[in-house]
Amino acid sequence: MGTPPITANRTTNDASSVNQKSRASQAAAVNAAAASFAALTAKLDYLSASDIELVRLAYRFADEAHLGQVRNNGEPYITHPIAVAAQCADWKLDAQALMAALLHDAMEDCGVTKIDLIERFGSPVAELVDGLTKLDKLHFNTREESQAESFRKMLLAMARDVRVILIKLADRSHNMRTLADVPREKWVRISSETLEIYAPIAHRLGLNQTYRELQDLSFRYLRPWRYATLAKAVAKARSRRRDLLQKVHKEVEAVFTSASMPVRIAGREKSLFSIYKKMDAKHLSFAQVTDIYGFRLIVPQVIDCYTALGLLHQLYKPLPGKFKDHIAIAKLNGYQSLHTTLVGPSSISVEFQIRTESMHVVAESGVAAHWLYKVDNPEDATTERLGTKWLQSLLDIQNETRDAAEFWDHVKVDLFPDAVYVFTPRSQIMALPRGATIVDFAYAIHSNIGDRTTAAKINGEAVPLRTELKNGDVIEVQTSPQATPNPGWLTFVRTGRARSKIRHHLKTQAHAESEDLGSMLLAQALRAEGIEGFSDEDPAYDSTWTKLLRFTGNKTRHELLTDIGLGKRIAHIVAKRLVQLLAEIGKRPDALLLTRERFTASDQAQLSSIVLNGSENTSVKFATCCRPIPGDAIVGYLGRGEGLVVHARECPVARKLQHKDSERFIEVEWSDDPVRAFETGIVVTAKNGKGVLAKVAEALAKAEADIVHIEMGHDAAQDATDLHFVLAVRDMAHLEVALRHLRRTPSVLSALRTTQIGQS
Repeated sequence: MGTPPITANRTTNDASSVNQKSRASQAAAVNAAAASFAALTAKLDYLSASDIELVRLAYRFADEAHLGQVRNNGEPYITHPIAVAAQCADWKLDAQALMAALLHDAMEDCGVTKIDLIERFGSPVAELVDGLTKLDKLHFNTREESQAESFRKMLLAMARDVRVILIKLADRSHNMRTLADVPREKWVRISSETLEIYAPIAHRLGLNQTYRELQDLSFRYLRPWRYATLAKAVAKARSRRRDLLQKVHKEVEAVFTSASMPVRIAGREKSLFSIYKKMDAKHLSFAQVTDIYGFRLIVPQVIDCYTALGLLHQLYKPLPGKFKDHIAIAKLNGYQSLHTTLVGPSSISVEFQIRTESMHVVAESGVAAHWLYKVDNPEDATTERLGTKWLQSLLDIQNETRDAAEFWDHVKVDLFPDAVYVFTPRSQIMALPRGATIVDFAYAIHSNIGDRTTAAKINGEAVPLRTELKNGDVIEVQTSPQATPNPGWLTFVRTGRARSKIRHHLKTQAHAESEDLGSMLLAQALRAEGIEGFSDEDPAYDSTWTKLLRFTGNKTRHELLTDIGLGKRIAHIVAKRLVQLLAEIGKRPDALLLTRERFTASDQAQLSSIVLNGSENTSVKFATCCRPIPGDAIVGYLGRGEGLVVHARECPVARKLQHKDSERFIEVEWSDDPVRAFETGIVVTAKNGKGVLAKVAEALAKAEADIVHIEMGHDAAQDATDLHFVLAVRDMAHLEVALRHLRRTPSVLSALRTTQIGQS
């Protein structure tokens, strides 16, 4: 009695087991197909037979290298390189790029070396793979530092060969498509990185299809609930407006048929992330977003774009201010189209984009269009210039910025979504990021013009250098051979190029001045040791310098002198070691000079004074704690890496430093003829009343003292208020004149010098 059920259960279990095995074998077959070269072959018909064979060899090498490795979803790892190569094949990249796509993880994950790749596949392929390889094998202090250095390496490789970033974007696209298989705790980090870095790079290079996909995939994993809600809302709206959109499609098609103009009409839907951004930025509900759907018209020639625009404007009324001509003035990434928004049936706003087939290829594929064009028309090299200006700017920034984090900051500045278009006086059009200023414009023309900019005019009117540019502005820059970049420019420039050029110039200038100061300090320290007239350029002392540099740890004598000027090395310690080394080659201290120097020196073995006249620029700073001016007794402090900081001798801050760090103090004195004014602080106590500030300013103007900064008390209810000024004066006598003028002014109760603004 019990046998039949048992038999039935066995039969059921056996059938279930067979089904599981069948499904497993089917999955294995699918995985095997995805992991085979056949998955890629169908897309390689644009390559020659010899090139396809080279790609096949790279596949076999990669397949062996990744043997036994699986992805998070259980598929063989080789499916990922094949998917990346397939995306590159869609862009019609050459055989070298496809080989690099297949091998892109071999160095990083499989222990394959660059030399191995050079021997097997040649140097160009190895360089591409190397440019894609992270720097995880090196040691960095923080994850951010590691990431910045990795991006710098990738971007510089990309600047030399744009195929690097195309492969990297294909790699990131496939990783984002399969992100659901990755542990959930990694979603936010990977999606944020994609949204902040890779999507803007794709946009900057005109890869709009990739740009939109990366944005939507990042949005999906960063904001899953909002993504799902918006996706449902868009699907509902799509079904509700299907009839309306079909009506628009038929009416547009009929107009072009009657005009005998060939046209390809395609629907266009706004990406979910773009809808979300618009709702978030403008505080709109989904129902208030009117430009979700639109149409794209592809016409044969450029002249047809404008004819098509006329036909559309006759069919539907255009919305004022919603027309943009990106054909006459292309976007920075090469994008070209006419955009117009029309009021269609049922008063629904519909956006139309009009472009030619070649413009469409560029609009969707950006710099990758270069290879797409090569397939159809090998002679057409117009798209080679796409993005090249920005790529070249990466190399320019790298030349001036050796720090990875700083380099990445400059690059991020240039990954902008919008631009302004301005003109030179000769009507040459230039594209700059929105918010760019006169100084950005000057550096965009040439770094020498930027460095020497003194003034500018916009549309014939003089304006400050920090003025932001607007579309259509005509800009005229005035320069002077003596002018140099102002550190204050860094507070308002917008482009990475301008920022890196300014910083580079300021660093170079500071180092040159610090080297001069270091040379002077070392000469004085040597004089105190009885050595005079020692030349650092004399070939006879080359071996001595080599030994000295080994002692200090510097690479060059210029670096050592700069370090002395910046206070990173103490001059008299270096001098003592140098004297010992000179003694080894027979150069002895001058006994008479040594006696004279020690007789005049204090028991701290101070050196002869450095004379200051105000022309020292960045190598000498005047302390803001005491604001010394000519006439004050002063001392010099060689701060570590700060250069020479000048304090008033009685300054409490200087006294503390002298007690703690006495060997870093040197004697300084004022020149008899200072070449500029120096800043100092005063506090003026005045009765509250109308025009008091104007009277105080007038008194200072009569004394020829410039007002650098002013702070006022906020309590207007009191009878008197304190006005804190920072003035520029020539010397102590000039300050006394200014104070006398103030004390004679009605309503001024007192006028005194202060050590710092806000303190008496």
